[in-house]
Order: sequence, then structure tokens, then C-alpha cells
Amino acid sequence: QVQLVESGGGLVQPGGSLRLSCVASGFTFSSTVMSWYRQAPGKERELVASISKSGGNTNYADSVKGRFTISRDNGKNLVYLQMNSLAPEDTAVYYCKALTGKVYWGQGTRVTVSS
Repeated sequence: QVQLVESGGGLVQPGGSLRLSCVASGFTFSSTVMSWYRQAPGKERELVASISKSGGNTNYADSVKGRFTISRDNGKNLVYLQMNSLAPEDTAVYYCKALTGKVYWGQGTRVTVSS
């Protein structure tokens, strides 16, 4: 049974940082492209960042380039999203996604950026 469990969300002031984590189980993590998406209130879910199976290639939405970093630890079945210089427009529920032939989503972790 595939499971993706995100953690690390919370309330942070503008300019602050958070690190999100997603622990995966039920599939071969090291053979799976992983991504982070987010969905802000009233908006569609959007891709934030993705990382290749080995971690050697990453892609980012223009809105987060230079501020967010995606990484993975294949030995621990973890994917991370380091978020720096957070702004109110980063407020959203952040989801981890695994593409294994089928698409699997975590339950999401809420990030609120507010003073």
C-alpha cells in the first residue's frame, strides 16, 4: 500500500523559512520521480518542484526559483522542500506526489505565511 506522509508545515512570518518532509512507503522510492505541489485557497493545485530518481535533476516553478530547494534521501525514503524567504503568496496546502505508473498524493501539510 502506497503511503505518502507530509510534515513540517505551520505558521511562519514573511521572510521566514520552513522545511517540509515527505516520507514514502509501499513502492520503490529510488525509482520514482517525486514532486511537491501546492494549492492555495480558491486556486488550482500547482507544481512547485520536482526531483529526478537519483536527485541529480530538479525543476522549479518560476515563482519559487532561488527560494525553495527540493532534495531527497533515497536511503530513508524521504523528499524535502526547503523553503526560504517565504511570502504571503506562498500560503497553501503543500502536497507530495509520487509518479510510479500511477499517481499518488499525500494528505498535505498547511503552510501559512503571515505576520
